[in-house]
Amino acid sequence: MTEQILPILPQAPAYRRLADELRGAILEGQFPPDRRLPTEAELTSRWNVSRQTARHAFDELVGEGLIYRVRGRGTFAVAASGDEKYLRSVGSVDDLLSLSVDSTLEVIEPLRSVVDVAAAGRLRLASDEVLVGLFRRIHAGLPFAATAVYLPPQLGARIAGDPRLAAGAVSDSTVIALVDAAGGSPIAGAHQSITGAPVPGELAELLEVEAGTPTIKIDRLYYNAGGDMVELAVSYYNPSRYSYRVQLRRTLK
Repeated sequence: MTEQILPILPQAPAYRRLADELRGAILEGQFPPDRRLPTEAELTSRWNVSRQTARHAFDELVGEGLIYRVRGRGTFAVAASGDEKYLRSVGSVDDLLSLSVDSTLEVIEPLRSVVDVAAAGRLRLASDEVLVGLFRRIHAGLPFAATAVYLPPQLGARIAGDPRLAAGAVSDSTVIALVDAAGGSPIAGAHQSITGAPVPGELAELLEVEAGTPTIKIDRLYYNAGGDMVELAVSYYNPSRYSYRVQLRRTLK
């Protein structure tokens, strides 16, 4: 099991925004393997960023296995394997908020009030009542994640009537972005655990896999700037369609 605390940043760094743009273009097929990507100089001019920013964006995509460099020729996208996965580098809550850039949210079960002792305890609530909803994340027409979201009743009531959370609704939203906007205090971070787990039978069809298929299970407990727990999200990811990547850096003196 991997445990992490994801910080939230005021705004994603310029290199990451550039990497997101290039990643989207590559996954959309705008740069087949035989077509060179823009050079660092071209990116610098087009995006009005520094050469270092452009180089950093390329380094991130190289680390994800999306591109490779050939000395004297340029930078190219890796050929698709025919089993394309949704790739996302996650290092902060802002990265999770940016899921809305290239994937959509489908509401399977809208928020409703239930008694759940375990979820209420993790959210540090005074009662056992929570609001829970079931959602699916889709990229390029294929579902890759199913998520059960648990919210404190008072906070959940503020967003439950949003049309983007109505039964069957499909939008480019994220639940955490709606919570962040309605919470009063901004989300400051999340406690995260990653494990491998068989998909529960009731979620298998949503992920288009057989019941019991091994999946990536990611558990996130978000908290705001005041230290209050504002959302518990338990997600199962189809590993044939999703790759979770975290960039690790070393501080050099």
